[in-house]
Amino acid sequence: MRKGWVLGFILLSFTALASAQIPTGGNIYAGYSYFNTNMVGTDRQGLNGWEGSLEGKFFPFVGIVADFSANYGDLKFPSPAGTCAIGVVCSPASVNTHVDNLLFGPRVSVSVGPVRPFAEAMFGAAHINTNGFGSDTSFATAIGGGLDYRIFHLLAWRFEGDFIRTSLFNTTQHNARFTTGVVLRF
Repeated sequence: MRKGWVLGFILLSFTALASAQIPTGGNIYAGYSYFNTNMVGTDRQGLNGWEGSLEGKFFPFVGIVADFSANYGDLKFPSPAGTCAIGVVCSPASVNTHVDNLLFGPRVSVSVGPVRPFAEAMFGAAHINTNGFGSDTSFATAIGGGLDYRIFHLLAWRFEGDFIRTSLFNTTQHNARFTTGVVLRF
């Protein structure tokens, strides 16, 4: 009988420990993304696209977030040397560009009435594909935050801004990403 009680207590303890590892809540986000970048040899330029994220809460104020964004548009790159006649100033080449960011990290948040401000620090990878100038992948880091405004229990609207540092084409970029969209809370 005593062994049964001990075994029952151990199983109950493992069940409690296992349930502590499962997220207690979280959210799914999808929205519009504006990506402002300074690629190789260019002034600051903007790309439009989308962002999506999934957050799982492991503690009341701390969650782990997986974030993916894709931005598209034309960026102006300097014309390659030797493509212009001698003595002629070459105009920059407009290149169709696609930039992806895949980031993971912790997010800290607190709810104050219908508003939930948050801060996050993430790391992962950035990838650029240009039509004609090649593609590249680099390590990426991001720090930022935002604000969710609760519309009703399961639905909120998000405003978010992130500073994303990449090293595409062996040159450091300091990018800004601004997003807004719908949050489904669970």
